[in-house]
Amino acid sequence: MFLDTLARHYRERPDKIAIELIRDGAPPLQLSYAQLEQNVNRSATFLIERGVYPGARVAVQLPKSLPFIYFHLAAMQLGAIFLPLNPAYPEAELRYFLADSGASIFIADAKDAPLIQSFANEVPGLQITAYIEQPTRCGYIGTDDWLEDMSPSYDLPLPSDPDLCAMMLYTSGTTSRPKGAQITHGNLSANIAALHEAWGWREQDVLLHVLPIFHVHGLVVALHGALHAGATAVLSTAFDAAQTLDLLSSGRFSVFMGVPTMHRRLYQVAGDKGCDLSGMRLLTSGSDRLPDDLFFGYQRTFNVTLLERYGMTETGMNLSNPLRGERRVGAVGMPLPGVSARIVDLSSGAVLPDDCVGELQIKGDHVFAGYWRQPEKTAEAFTADGWLRTGDLALRETDGYYTLKGRAKDLIISGGMNIYPPEVELALMAHEAVAACAVIGCPDDEWGEEALAVVVPRAGAAIDSADIIDFCRARLAAYKSPRRVLVVDQLPSNALGKVQKAKLRERFCR
Repeated sequence: MFLDTLARHYRERPDKIAIELIRDGAPPLQLSYAQLEQNVNRSATFLIERGVYPGARVAVQLPKSLPFIYFHLAAMQLGAIFLPLNPAYPEAELRYFLADSGASIFIADAKDAPLIQSFANEVPGLQITAYIEQPTRCGYIGTDDWLEDMSPSYDLPLPSDPDLCAMMLYTSGTTSRPKGAQITHGNLSANIAALHEAWGWREQDVLLHVLPIFHVHGLVVALHGALHAGATAVLSTAFDAAQTLDLLSSGRFSVFMGVPTMHRRLYQVAGDKGCDLSGMRLLTSGSDRLPDDLFFGYQRTFNVTLLERYGMTETGMNLSNPLRGERRVGAVGMPLPGVSARIVDLSSGAVLPDDCVGELQIKGDHVFAGYWRQPEKTAEAFTADGWLRTGDLALRETDGYYTLKGRAKDLIISGGMNIYPPEVELALMAHEAVAACAVIGCPDDEWGEEALAVVVPRAGAAIDSADIIDFCRARLAAYKSPRRVLVVDQLPSNALGKVQKAKLRERFCR
């Protein structure tokens, strides 16, 4: 399993740099595999002495930092369940996640202590709250004596049961309260092994890591991927497009993972002068659909083709365009090794033939164990024959490539006709005045639903609603074209830049 592989790297490459942390206003911190092991063990000792046991929930809300990683790996080594929390969560959400998870210990940034202390005693089951001073500047576990003096030695076997829960990641609660997805050690190991094979991870790789690490993309796909390979992960605590492009151009890095919003900013920073990144081995895009213009723009500007893939919190990665072979524009590729996929009819559940749109369903050892304390939601998530309902609409082409068509809950049915928002959004983005857009369905007395386009204008551009509608009708069937256009300054998005359509529906669908 992943922890066994990491332990082997501790022994076989102790002096190799495992993690480097880029810090504003200070030299980078470099941590060898031997130092990483020592600090993970110190963190484990800290947790043991505070009563953490196998199955206990360890909640951590820290910025992107080395202490976050230490506690993450230490909790998993002890057989505890690691619960990463977004540093941006306000009090109400923190209360919910801590109470719902039954966390017994909460480790947070010392700067947030006044807020946390105001409610921590009211959270059932929460026994200990600990604080880390200046976590982004900590080379070891912390700057306080009570942490630095911890003995790095303990004698506990690594978890050997693949069905033991390793992490709990909360999914967004757009239609219900957030659900804690239970990710087992076996789930993690299966997904990392599949990505290792599909993406050609190697110990010589150097990953430039700019993603958040409270999310499956940054924590599992990126960081676990690098550590599993015995490679080096260079962590930037915040994404700055100009700095990131300079680093990618330096020739040091071989792997970079981003989301479309990040890739768009890199593309804009490069401008007409361009930048040759063809020496990099792997550049991926995920967490949201990669716009076609950005796919081709990267080819022109950077002399590389982005590799688009598809995953979700409950599974990690499922599908990927090939490392070697055609990386098809608009497609998310084919199933990873060990992953099965199918397309089914939303109404009947029957498996559909190629080139038909239906719900994408997934099966494999990487699929999560279920939602924490929500058996009814777990039952709803799976079919009777054990396939995970992803809630995503897709089609499979005859040669095995899959293309996403949006979320099933985002499907618009107008006058009995299906409208797939990504298709309409693609047409909208071709308009010179549109910088960003989202298409949602709003109730309509005559048609059932109408398509509403919410658009962000480009700097200095004016949006004419009638012109936008006519523009779409010249490229789409009339029933697919938006009936209304609303202009906003920005679209609501999550930490990875994915547009939150539920918030748009709450605001505009009256």
